[in-house]
Amino acid sequence: MELTAAQLDRARGVLLATAAGDALGAGYEFGPPLPDDAPVAMKGGGTLGWAPGEWTDDTSMALAIAEVAAAGLDLRTTQAQDRIVARWAGWAQTAPDVGIQTRHVLEAAPRGTAAEALAAAADLHQRTGHTAGNGSLMRTAPVALAYLGDPSGLTEAAAAVSALTHHDPEAGEACVLWCHAIRHAVLTGDLDARAGLEPLRNGSRRVWAQRLEEAERARPRDFTRNGWVAEALQAAWCAIAVTPVPAGGARQERLRLGLEAAVRGGRDADTVAAIAGGLLGAACGASAVPAEWQAILHGWPGATAADLAVLAAATTSTTITGAPVTGTGPSAAGRA
Repeated sequence: MELTAAQLDRARGVLLATAAGDALGAGYEFGPPLPDDAPVAMKGGGTLGWAPGEWTDDTSMALAIAEVAAAGLDLRTTQAQDRIVARWAGWAQTAPDVGIQTRHVLEAAPRGTAAEALAAAADLHQRTGHTAGNGSLMRTAPVALAYLGDPSGLTEAAAAVSALTHHDPEAGEACVLWCHAIRHAVLTGDLDARAGLEPLRNGSRRVWAQRLEEAERARPRDFTRNGWVAEALQAAWCAIAVTPVPAGGARQERLRLGLEAAVRGGRDADTVAAIAGGLLGAACGASAVPAEWQAILHGWPGATAADLAVLAAATTSTTITGAPVTGTGPSAAGRA
């Protein structure tokens, strides 16, 4: 079934706002938290000398997933996962920024297959016990677009794509939670991270519910270990849920203020902002991403903001099966 015009705008916003948050935070990555009134600009620079508007590994890895989904492949299949891993491996050969854990897995998969990646991720977890970095959550947003009409399929796909590089179940749980929140936002316009709790197992559901509550009592800067998937998600939800938006604030203002707050949290600022962007874009839409940001957004593989909008629509159009629900716009963030 076709999406409504509003839903399609929100679907396009998922990739566009992910990239916008990523590029906005690129110039601040690994820096300290910023004061609440510090200006945030899409200035580029940072430790790797990004160009203004250039996205980083967060968006590049997400685009590889979106490309495969847009080709009509089920992300749960070996065929799709082989193509994703091969695309990541090709990207990583020249990418200026690849996460430590992700690079380890991709280097251990010389043929670029999912089986190699899964084995390398499992081996790394067995040897270190530390494979719950934020690297799978940062790229997970397009998985939600591929299963808007199939919530159970979304649960399986989000966990499976996460596991390609991040063996720890906690990373997979974060991806499931966030993807379901994105799906809910695209279909209804509501910002509600708790919409992603139901698919989790009972014990995990309680843990993540508590983490969301903690995020709503904090500030993004309070999550000092935002390289860990749990605190990255908390920091992203915190930036969305507790950032004041003027009464009657427009969708563009909500999105911009949320992304700026995510960046001000510091440390892995681009990743937290990319994660937040996926959900904010799903609720506020591509039309809410400031035009001045869209004009300069660019990155691997030679794509622009317009390309992201087309790819998002293609990712969505191949999989919708259920009747979508028309929403009325973003609800107040932080709702119970």
